[in-house]
Amino acid sequence: MTKLPTHPLRRKLPGVLPAEYETLRERGLGRVTLPTGKLAWMVVRPEYARFVLSDPRFSSDKMNDDFPKMTPNSLNKLKYCAPFMINLDGPEHIAKKKPVIQEFSPAGLARLLPRLQVAVGEKIDAMLNRQDKPVDLVTELSYPIAWRLQEMFLGIPMAELRKMRDNVWDLLMRTATEEEEKASAARLNQHAEDVMKEKAKNLGDDLMSRLIQQELDEHGEVDWYKLAPLMLSNAQGIHNSTSTMISLGVLTLLNHPEERATLLAQPDRMTVAIDEMIRFFSVNDGTPMRLAVEDVRIGDTLVKAGDGLVVPTLPVNRDPSVCPHPHQLNLLREKPTRHLAFGHGPHQCPANNLVPELMQIVYTTLFERAPTLALAVPESELTYKYHSIQAFGPAEMPITW
Repeated sequence: MTKLPTHPLRRKLPGVLPAEYETLRERGLGRVTLPTGKLAWMVVRPEYARFVLSDPRFSSDKMNDDFPKMTPNSLNKLKYCAPFMINLDGPEHIAKKKPVIQEFSPAGLARLLPRLQVAVGEKIDAMLNRQDKPVDLVTELSYPIAWRLQEMFLGIPMAELRKMRDNVWDLLMRTATEEEEKASAARLNQHAEDVMKEKAKNLGDDLMSRLIQQELDEHGEVDWYKLAPLMLSNAQGIHNSTSTMISLGVLTLLNHPEERATLLAQPDRMTVAIDEMIRFFSVNDGTPMRLAVEDVRIGDTLVKAGDGLVVPTLPVNRDPSVCPHPHQLNLLREKPTRHLAFGHGPHQCPANNLVPELMQIVYTTLFERAPTLALAVPESELTYKYHSIQAFGPAEMPITW
């Protein structure tokens, strides 16, 4: 190639792989240009991806000056916040992640899933009781359910989470001078502290309640500044990926009525079908990025200390080694595939078991209560966009029943 691809490679349709990825397939990795003009290695072979995402010689520390950045200065503004779990390495990362992982244990899911079932049923009933059809599935169901999951998991009201999201974006994207940065960061941190102090007055069955109580038990007081990043990071983008997969899953099941009937009648097969949809769409193009802190050989390529790497999950999950006929969406695969849609290694998304369970609740409840559900426009008229830069799916999805 005489001209290097520019990361991120943008899709035109959710399930269509940009051709530039295939040019890297044979070698498994190659150079790409970042929006900043700097070069990075793009990894598209699954075994290379697993290696990069699990080896401690590849760092997640976004505060490192050499870390591959999408904008010149935005990530540097995180210096005003306590460290985000996702940006830490080694023992520091493990210590921050441990209480989060416990929320997704079998016991944690057993507490959360029945409440989610009730919440999903209420959202679906509210949509189906509307008289003004068609309705937009994205705004009336997918987003509300994804936000409700965040609200229940963290124990923080949706309105406050949205304000946190806006405050973070204000700091990262809308400040230019140091004075503006400090003022924006002060608003962000003060709002997070106020929310947590209010939460401490009424602890419940959720992550933030348990973390606040743990701080009180161990130290007799709460370091609000230290706890804030768990809320701030959760408010940024997880709901976008979840809501996008809800929408794409409903669209997929509408397009496959025979398979849908089989899946609804056999929950175990629905579980595998959901795994297949997650693999096939790999909706999040906000891909894992890493910094090599030592010289490391990947295959026959020497990656030098200071080199940046990007690991886009879409081409990785379309590799022939992941499953037979990887470019086909096969809802009736016999078993789940070993995909990397939730990442891999120490930084793997801990919600990798929860999100498929939520999707199954949504699809089963929706099609049981609205068996005549249908698109209100031809599929060719649907438009797609990136939700909060990262997750690619329907901009809107008019449905009727």
